[in-house]
Amino acid sequence: MTLNQLRYFCMASRCHSITKAAEELYVTQPTVSVAIRDLEIEFGVSLFSRKGNQLILTREGEEFYQKANYILQYCNELQADYSNLSRVRPPIRIGIPPMLSTVFFPELLLAFSEEHPEIAVSLEEYGSVRACNLVQDDTLDLALVNMEQYNIDKFHHAVLADDQVVFCVAKNHPLAGREVVSIQDMAKQPLIFFNADSVQNQLLKLRFELEGYTPNIIMRSSQIYTTLQFLKTGRYACFLYSSMTDKFPEIIGIPMQTPIRVKIGMIWKKSRYISSDMQTLISFTKKYYQMHSLIPSDKKTSGD
Repeated sequence: MTLNQLRYFCMASRCHSITKAAEELYVTQPTVSVAIRDLEIEFGVSLFSRKGNQLILTREGEEFYQKANYILQYCNELQADYSNLSRVRPPIRIGIPPMLSTVFFPELLLAFSEEHPEIAVSLEEYGSVRACNLVQDDTLDLALVNMEQYNIDKFHHAVLADDQVVFCVAKNHPLAGREVVSIQDMAKQPLIFFNADSVQNQLLKLRFELEGYTPNIIMRSSQIYTTLQFLKTGRYACFLYSSMTDKFPEIIGIPMQTPIRVKIGMIWKKSRYISSDMQTLISFTKKYYQMHSLIPSDKKTSGD
């Protein structure tokens, strides 16, 4: 088995075609075919079946692909780590929802940069749903997300904080004096929701539906500061994490009668090589949030 054989096999798996794989790799079709045949002979398995003109991975092929892809990623990262230690290393690509970037990450990132100035970080804003997809596609290395998602177990993850969603209004809003607020009360208010790829949106819409109400959504926004400008008029409301309200003294966070509790965590792909820089950041992040009492020290981490 050679790395080239694995590269040819993985490309054919992604393209579902030997012809397309050969074009992508700038090699001949027989070169790809022979590489796949040699792998099948060496390991005594059939890696592909055919469906029309498409190559379809067999069950053994699926398992082989996951492991082959991991080996190739490991080799690429190994080469990046050691081929030229004096070269500037690529940044760690982190996805983070706009709402979380306001509270959960700025102080951590500053502390990390002070302790590890040699490690660069690139932040990209996405909703939690989109961020998870981009981690799975290797477009992002890590993501900070709302973990209340059905597919979160597909990833290694570390829980960083427990929080709850609260109903937020300006101090001059008619409901500002409430100690708690019901779905019925909230349904009557003009609401600002975050964008569709927000897990918080999905949780809120489900809660409204379960209680037989439709939220009066007048606007969607991914920008927290834009949302706050609307709230200041005293006519609109939105939903934020409880921990955020301390950052914005001009608004009031009112607990919901039936709370929506959430976990915030960092995720990374299971079937990929984790570089030393990523390992450093993951370890630093977990210790940082434990030290700042956002998550109990006995919480489990999936992927250690």
